[in-house]
Amino acid sequence: MADALSLIPANVFRNLADKLYEKRKNAALEIEGIIKQLTLSGEHDKISAVINLLTSEFAGSPQANHRKGGLIGLAAATVGLGTDAAQHLEVRLTCYIYEVFPAVLCYRLFLLTYPFWMILQQIVPPVLKSFADQDSRVRYYACEALYNIAKVVRGDFIVFFNKIFDALCKLSADSDPSVQSAAHLLDRLIKDIVTESDQFSIEEFIPLLRERMNVLNPYVRQFLVGWITVLDSVPDIDMLGFLPDFLDGLFNMLSDSSHEIRQQADSALSEFLQEIKNSPNVDYGRMAEILVQRAGSSDEFTRLTAITWINEFVKLGREQLVPYYAEILGAILPCISDKEEKIRVIARETNEELRGIHADPADGFNIDAILSIARRELTSEWEATRIEALQWISKLLVRHRNEVISYLNYTFDSLMNALSDSSNRVVLLVLEVHACIAEDPQHFCHLIELLVRKFQRDRALLQRRGALIVRRLCVLLDAERVYRQFSLNLEHETDLSFASIMVQALNLILLTSSELADLRALVKQSLVNSSGKDLFISLYSSWCHSPMATISLCLLAQAYSHASSIIQSLCEEDINAKFLVQLDKLIRLLETPIFAYIRLQLLEPGKHTWLLKTLYGLLMLLPQQSAAFKILRTRLKTVPSYTLGVEQLKRTSSENPYSQILQVTEDSRTQYTAIDFQSQLQKFEQMQHRHRLHSRSQLQSPNLSSSTMSQEIQISEESRESSPQPEITQHPSGPSWNVPGQLRT
Repeated sequence: MADALSLIPANVFRNLADKLYEKRKNAALEIEGIIKQLTLSGEHDKISAVINLLTSEFAGSPQANHRKGGLIGLAAATVGLGTDAAQHLEVRLTCYIYEVFPAVLCYRLFLLTYPFWMILQQIVPPVLKSFADQDSRVRYYACEALYNIAKVVRGDFIVFFNKIFDALCKLSADSDPSVQSAAHLLDRLIKDIVTESDQFSIEEFIPLLRERMNVLNPYVRQFLVGWITVLDSVPDIDMLGFLPDFLDGLFNMLSDSSHEIRQQADSALSEFLQEIKNSPNVDYGRMAEILVQRAGSSDEFTRLTAITWINEFVKLGREQLVPYYAEILGAILPCISDKEEKIRVIARETNEELRGIHADPADGFNIDAILSIARRELTSEWEATRIEALQWISKLLVRHRNEVISYLNYTFDSLMNALSDSSNRVVLLVLEVHACIAEDPQHFCHLIELLVRKFQRDRALLQRRGALIVRRLCVLLDAERVYRQFSLNLEHETDLSFASIMVQALNLILLTSSELADLRALVKQSLVNSSGKDLFISLYSSWCHSPMATISLCLLAQAYSHASSIIQSLCEEDINAKFLVQLDKLIRLLETPIFAYIRLQLLEPGKHTWLLKTLYGLLMLLPQQSAAFKILRTRLKTVPSYTLGVEQLKRTSSENPYSQILQVTEDSRTQYTAIDFQSQLQKFEQMQHRHRLHSRSQLQSPNLSSSTMSQEIQISEESRESSPQPEITQHPSGPSWNVPGQLRT
């Protein structure tokens, strides 16, 4: 220090610590001159002593004016070293160009440059330390000092780049506007130095950039985007190769409150996307993971940009993105229902592109992961997303049926739950997927079993969607096959109340749906066709759960004598409120076109005696004041008057009620074996006995309210009291059945 004091006049030291800038400036100029002389003399030790004095006594002083003087003095010393530094740079450049240099010359070069680098290592650190000074003016002069130093050393300044970048990043958000302004000037100079330098290491810089990309300060964000843009513009720097390291940070800036920052980030992203389109080697995978997360952002602009990138990636990367299909699909499907139309359009386009790419599990295509995404989106609140999720399951079934079937245990429940969807379009698609799965017999049986259980748990679904589900399955899977399986499952159903409700629903669908016209036609052939007979017997076993469903089936099959026998077999407990409701529905159905053949058969009462007796039997079961009673009575009034002869009446009353059926089969002249209606009647009576026992056990259950019991009893009593009796009159030729209101012959 003594040497340094002897080299620098005392008044220079005093002026260097003065509060007036002009005095400090003049002192710095004198120091610059002194350093120049020492540099020309090659007295590096004395230069080092002066710099040590400036660092310890001034730059490190507790007094702000001393620190300011120290900074301007260090900058002046660097300027004084400028001539020597330029000489060293020229030699180093020559060494770089020729690369191969004699060992002796390289050694001499080292001896020349070593003192300069030692001095530079003394000057820069204290200046950088001053960037964190509490006094804003000190920070300002630190920027000014480093600016002057950088102008002198230029490319050799790169060795300090990371530390300078860190300091500038902090100063960009400085609370003092003048410090910010000075930092911006220094920042522009450093950018110029970096862009023209061949020593800048992008590999060392990227970790520094990555650490700061999620900073929220708007000034820091502008600073970072500025550096990304500048470095990307340098041909020799491959920023695209490191894009995954800071891509998420750029997307994060798209939702910044500052319009300027959003624009800068968007501009940088657009430039990178263009480079990706023109580059053959891109790491799509790492970036795809980032884009998937950003596609779910709450910010609309971020979502739009992310889905746009994903769209381009799917078009460009295609097979390279196979391992990431599930993640990409998980981002696309919600965007299909986005509130912003632009996002919806791009998401749909991307979805079609993705679906058009053929990939196999051998290529990394994870079917289980895709199915998991589709299952998850089946619970989306948006219809469009649910529909696309089902489309994916359907597409996977077509392309990779065996693999998809192997994951059915995880998928079936989701598909079953989707049957309760509020959208008919979704339900219809779910049924198509179910039908595709049910092409295999074992899966078909499993489907019907699951449907039965689903309807059992969710009676509202059966009421609201039962007809739609059954009708659509009948179209997709063959109506006869579907009804036979339903009947087989319900025949041994232990929940008798549900079995009755389910059979009534299936029966109503059978009688009313246009999709089941062929099935109805087959049932009508039950008495003359073996296929019709087999179907009738198959349905009859479960239809026995409901008396009215059984009667309806017999009317459809034209087994009128058996229908009459069933009516006669009914006892008091069978005719309850539920029975009367079903009977009301049947009477109204008799007036529809489906049962037109029955109404036409009434034109020949003598030929269809058992039909007439069946209809009168139904009439007798109806309460007289009910609308159904009036409908049926009105219909029966239109039957032509016909009197049976004594012999015919005796024969009709005494003969086997199934003799007519047997006669029909004989007349058909086929090898058809008649239905054993006697055993069928026993089966019906046994089933109804089980139902009566079940009803009694429920009546004794404390869970059944007294109001429900009294209501059913009251309806039953009213139905008995109001049921009209058939009018029987004595005719000279014998008794006859007469339709009320008809003239008697």
